[in-house]
Amino acid sequence: MSSSQEAARDLLARWPVVDGHNDLPWALREQVSYDLDQRDIATDQSAHLHTDLPRLRAGGVGAQFWSVYVRSDYAGDKAVTATLEQIDVVRQLVARYPDALRLARTADDMEAARAEGRIASLMGAEGGHSINNSLGTLRALYELGVRYMTLTHNDTIDWADSATDEPRHHGLSPFGEEVVREMNRCGMLVDLSHVSADTMRDALRVSTAPVIFSHSSARAVCDHPRNIPDDVLAQLPANGGVAMATFVPKFVLPAAGEWTLRADENMRAHGLHHLDTTEAGMTVQRAFEAAHPRPKATAATVADHLDHMREVAGVDHLGIGGDFDGTAFTPDGLTDVAGYPNLIAELLDRKWSEADLAKLTWRNAVRVLRGAESVALG
Repeated sequence: MSSSQEAARDLLARWPVVDGHNDLPWALREQVSYDLDQRDIATDQSAHLHTDLPRLRAGGVGAQFWSVYVRSDYAGDKAVTATLEQIDVVRQLVARYPDALRLARTADDMEAARAEGRIASLMGAEGGHSINNSLGTLRALYELGVRYMTLTHNDTIDWADSATDEPRHHGLSPFGEEVVREMNRCGMLVDLSHVSADTMRDALRVSTAPVIFSHSSARAVCDHPRNIPDDVLAQLPANGGVAMATFVPKFVLPAAGEWTLRADENMRAHGLHHLDTTEAGMTVQRAFEAAHPRPKATAATVADHLDHMREVAGVDHLGIGGDFDGTAFTPDGLTDVAGYPNLIAELLDRKWSEADLAKLTWRNAVRVLRGAESVALG
């Protein structure tokens, strides 16, 4: 172990990672229909998942926003029901592993979990389709513990444009603005990953609370629509929000993006969804990779994004959102949730200070949730 890696592990013992986005709940749904006996995350699940408790510990994770994502082709009541099922499995995990996980609803809960040596478990809904155009459903999700909602997933919805679909509203519709205001009133963070740049700008104009990007990187470094333009990053200091850099290779390395388009086409040719992480889906993905070697992102690739995001937005507005178990491929050195020390070591080698790294890993994310709570309290 290098001296930088030793220093990274020491830092993470004091200031653990708050990760903005992990899709373990959806992987459990897809792989084993929520049968937690088949995926006992207290044991090594590296044959099936990016995530288990031993690797979370090895990675220095102190808080996790578990995504209660449902596919954006789920609509209406089906989307709401599936979201409730996703919330239920997070609560099951917390109940099953009480020595390791603590349900967190507030910034104070996050700090209490850190003091106890447990992993604070928060929830984020991924896509406004989950509320079926209902502010009442939005409020109900908040009461159940959901602490952010990504305004869209991959598809444009009735009130907000997605980054990866045709625009219909050129940002937020009037109802979309009302959704943002209601999220502010509740204390639910507005998450701007997945949304179009115009939706980002509209949400920043409307929101009186800090926003987050739960898993997005810098568009200036990798020109993908899922990433954040510099003019939006530059607005974060005034808003108080946090952009959490993701590890997904196609969002951080241009050559990986081009390769992934071909891999996704291959999945569709086999009648599979591109986010399919079942054994059948991964078999198709591995076969494609064997025939067409994949350009490899690394921890240094992600660090390049963080360096740029720091230059534009400032270190007070950065975080980490790996998107583990929501992507078929991961960077070398960041292959699963045990990899965060490799990224921190890379940043230490780039002369990031321990104080700045403590903001990146823990303090900024806790501050932004506390900011949303303060706005809600008026």
